[in-house]
Amino acid sequence: MTSLRRIRSVDAEHGEVVCDAGVSLHRLMEVLLPLGWFVPVTPGTRQVTVGGAIGADIHGKNHHVEGGFTRHVSSLDLLTADGTVRTLAPGSDLFDATAGGMGLTGVVLSATVRLLPVETSLMSVDTERATDLDDLMSRLSAADHRYRYSVAWIDLLARGAATGRAVLTRGQHAPLDALPRRARRTPLAFRPGQLPSAPRLFPEGLLSRGTVGLFNELWYRRAPRSRTGELQRISAFFHPLDGVPAWNRVYGRSGFVQYQFAVGHDRADTLRRIVGLVSRRRCPSFLAVLKRFGPGDPGWLSFPVPGWTLAMDIPAGLPGLGRFLDTLDEEVAGAGGRIYLAKDARLRPELLGAMYPRLGDFRALRAELDPRGVFTSDLARRLAL
Repeated sequence: MTSLRRIRSVDAEHGEVVCDAGVSLHRLMEVLLPLGWFVPVTPGTRQVTVGGAIGADIHGKNHHVEGGFTRHVSSLDLLTADGTVRTLAPGSDLFDATAGGMGLTGVVLSATVRLLPVETSLMSVDTERATDLDDLMSRLSAADHRYRYSVAWIDLLARGAATGRAVLTRGQHAPLDALPRRARRTPLAFRPGQLPSAPRLFPEGLLSRGTVGLFNELWYRRAPRSRTGELQRISAFFHPLDGVPAWNRVYGRSGFVQYQFAVGHDRADTLRRIVGLVSRRRCPSFLAVLKRFGPGDPGWLSFPVPGWTLAMDIPAGLPGLGRFLDTLDEEVAGAGGRIYLAKDARLRPELLGAMYPRLGDFRALRAELDPRGVFTSDLARRLAL
């Protein structure tokens, strides 16, 4: 769909863009930031298309304030299996099934998206260290409401009293008067930096418990105990990995598994138990983040639920990984939580219904809308979506 990449119109007065589904968030930032507008929600990469953002109903560091991406979509055009192009509005069954529906209701052709006004292309960032998981959760619960964006890198190899220690980063879009005088000349410039690409051949097994443990120790120690008001580029705050082309090569030929779950505020015990299991299992994950979700989104298969979400990348070659993640799935389902379908490649289908209460409605609508299964995927076949 990336050939459909027209930005059709921008309402710079009211903050609204109409664009094709193949337009990336990166392209929107290039066009909109100089006009004083920013995308309402961005995940950890800006190399996501608008259609993909709708299909996965992506979330970002601001979900506790602004919800998921499709909350900011005023309308969308959807090509369904019968060849009809339908214009959908929020609140309709087909819109809510498409939001987070993983592309299975049809092809998103275009969308109208509401934007966020900003004065600069820099972020004002506060950073602090949390000594363990309880300390981290307490800090997030106590002060997240004061920040638009909030995320914590968590050390999943730390054990004992340090289990769940973390570096908490929270930020706001920097106002113009917070910039040094020189930077005020071009306050809305978008200049994402880029580092050299990762080597094509990376030594297998480089990401061992020892090397990741050393990285985690250094990362935690180099973080300030408390720092406020640091100015960072938007790209550095939101998309640090976009600055390292082919960063995934560091996992070697075996690759890695992404695993992300969410549980309610009242099931913090499940989060503690899973962090403890991962820590004792010594999973060498150096990309692990914890966030708080706000109210759930209306999409029938949208991932966020009010509460906690933990995401981690784990080397796929870890012995017994499949059985271990099955155990985590059962913990999540038993707590009324869910797995993020946009990152899933292995969930057992019998657990899906416990995670997504509107699954039956989604399947029924798909059966009516696309009885011949024109739109399908490996995910849909495995989970009988």
